[in-house]
Amino acid sequence: MKSPQHVPVLLEEVLEYLNVRPGGVIVDATLGLAGHSLEIAKRLGGKGKLIGFDRDPEAMEKAKARLEVLRAELGDAMPEVAFEPRAFSEASGVIAPGSLDGLLADFGVSSLQLDEAHRGFSFRTDGPLDMRMDTRSGETAEQVVNQEDENELADLIYEFGEERRSRRIARAIVRARPITTTAELARIVSAEAPPMKGEKIHPATRTFQALRIRVNNELGEIQSLLKSAGSLLKPGGRLVLISFHSLEDRLVKDAFKAAKDAKIFEILTKKPVVAAEQEQMRNPRSRSAKMRAAEKV
Repeated sequence: MKSPQHVPVLLEEVLEYLNVRPGGVIVDATLGLAGHSLEIAKRLGGKGKLIGFDRDPEAMEKAKARLEVLRAELGDAMPEVAFEPRAFSEASGVIAPGSLDGLLADFGVSSLQLDEAHRGFSFRTDGPLDMRMDTRSGETAEQVVNQEDENELADLIYEFGEERRSRRIARAIVRARPITTTAELARIVSAEAPPMKGEKIHPATRTFQALRIRVNNELGEIQSLLKSAGSLLKPGGRLVLISFHSLEDRLVKDAFKAAKDAKIFEILTKKPVVAAEQEQMRNPRSRSAKMRAAEKV
């Protein structure tokens, strides 16, 4: 059985809406373990070009290795591959305007990050409170948890986690400081805000989401990409975006509507595309995935 980290979400749907053609130029803005990119590369052919962005150095090295294996298989049919070890918000600084046939982004945390305890993203395994996608710089979740004042902590848990019990959770966190591990934080949150009736998610899910979004400026990153995507794509170029929670999806939905009104994009998905039941059973991460696609006018 394949590890979940090797299962790209909504793969068939991505390939359909991205409309990959031989000789095209495609950006995978969230390369991860190259799950989507491996299939995109097969369709681009020897005259095509794939550009992969990822600010996570561990993910980038693993993606390079997997694409090298594919190169050995495809030979001359392998497209040119360029790796950009940086945040996708920087795409406009390294990609020529009007040069792309397609741009894909699969937002949120990757399975690799969740599965590695030392990265500190998951409350299911005990590890340091890090949560940085780019481990080379920036503040950690431990710094946020231990240094923010109670009101700021409550606000970010409410805003980024959509957690209604944020005040109680922030108060409990401040009382328990210093907190250094994911297990400690999960225990504190669970004790203060146990599961509500009928709720299936772990009680710490929203708090961990909020911290992760804050540490990695995830919503700001998405806004930057949404602003630049239209100028990077050729007419007829496709933009395919996968979100995993309502804050991400709302940004994409609103940006698509504004771009349609400005006659920059035609929206291809009237409603977000979701994973079929079979995929949801095979890959639980796909259950919350929502994909939207648009074409440059």
